[in-house]
Amino acid sequence: MDIDAWVWWLIGAVGLGIPLVLTAMPEFGMFAVGAVVASAVAALGGGIVAQVLVFVLVSVALIAVVRPIAAGHRAGQAGHASGIDALKGRQAVVLERVSAHEGRIKLAGEVWSARTLDSDQVFEPGSQVDVVDIDGATAVVM
Repeated sequence: MDIDAWVWWLIGAVGLGIPLVLTAMPEFGMFAVGAVVASAVAALGGGIVAQVLVFVLVSVALIAVVRPIAAGHRAGQAGHASGIDALKGRQAVVLERVSAHEGRIKLAGEVWSARTLDSDQVFEPGSQVDVVDIDGATAVVM
C-alpha cells in the first residue's frame, strides 16, 4: 500500500497536535500548522525539498511572530492582581470601631472584620482606612 506524501504530513500534524494538547506548549501547534501547509504543497505536486522547506519556513515564521506576541500578553497580565491581592492597597470605610483586636469595615462592597496594623491606632466609624494586608478573613488596615 503506497500512501501519498500529503497524507504523511497530515499524520505528522496530528502527531504534533497530541503533545500540544498534553503539554500546552504552543510550539507544537506551530509545527502542526507547518505540517498542514507542507501537506498542501505535497497535494499540489511539490517535491520533497519544497515540502520540507515550506514546513520549516512556516514553523519558524509562526514561532518568530507568535512567541513575542504571547510573551507580551503574558507580561501584561503579570501586573493584574486578583482575589485577595486585588484588595490590598484599596480604601475602605470603617463601620464599627477598628482597633488592634476588632472592628468592621466596608471593603469592595462587602463587610469585613478588620484590625489595625499598629496596635496603638484606633479608627472610628465613618473614617477612611487603607487595607495593607488580608489575614485570613480579617483585613489589616492603617
